[in-house]
Amino acid sequence: MPKPYPREFRDDVVAVARKGEAPIAEVAKDFGIAESCLRNWLNAADVEDGKRPGLSAQESEQLREFKRRNRLLEQENEVLRRAAAYLSQGINPK
Repeated sequence: MPKPYPREFRDDVVAVARKGEAPIAEVAKDFGIAESCLRNWLNAADVEDGKRPGLSAQESEQLREFKRRNRLLEQENEVLRRAAAYLSQGINPK
């Protein structure tokens, strides 16, 4: 997996590409990145700026954290449910 580029670098490349003075392929080549990478950065920047629908990076991270926490709580709930069922077996007279 390639090393991620610094945020400032990505912001600079997106700013240059948005000026529209050169085609995206040329901008990507000048900065030494893949054209598809630049297109992904442009799409992500549009979402962050509210120009396109979608989750921003902060919202995506928050959603990931909520899902992780929910999974953990469901596992804890299942353990408690099984413990209660096991313990209740010894309480009921036959």
